[in-house]
Amino acid sequence: MSQEFRDPKGGPSGDGDGAQIDGPAPAGRKRRPEPTPAQRAMGLLVRREHSRKELARKLAAKGVDSGEATATVDRLAGEGWQDDARFAEFLVRSRAASSYGPLFIRAELGTHGLGSEAIATALATFEGDWLEVARDLVRRRFGPASSLDLAKRRKAADLLARRGFDGDSIRKATRWDPDD
Repeated sequence: MSQEFRDPKGGPSGDGDGAQIDGPAPAGRKRRPEPTPAQRAMGLLVRREHSRKELARKLAAKGVDSGEATATVDRLAGEGWQDDARFAEFLVRSRAASSYGPLFIRAELGTHGLGSEAIATALATFEGDWLEVARDLVRRRFGPASSLDLAKRRKAADLLARRGFDGDSIRKATRWDPDD
């Protein structure tokens, strides 16, 4: 079965049998069935990792009954499709690569319904150096820390605080000594 396609300028192209894609569906054509909650959840999980809480919330927002959403998420977690530990490690790597500090990441993981033990485990998987992440952010935004005047040091410190770095890291990153 061939179909007629219209080019962007409005003229027909193809073999000219008269079938059009952009018109209404023929009377005998069936609509695609509504996806199941598991299909919706899998559609979300193939794009990126989600926490249990986040996945259940997104399913409920799509009109899935909250009990059914929870049961679906539990089943997917049992089958290994959803894993809070894997999600937490993904989020730590992602936020650290975007120059966020451990305090910010810890708070964000908490909003996803993860317990303190799971958060601590995920933060422990970070193989980088938080101080180096802070120094890199200061260098990218303000130039070498050794050349910062007092006003720029304060701006850099405010930025690092908003990004979730602790006071010790902020002090060391804004007063960087190359012999450190």
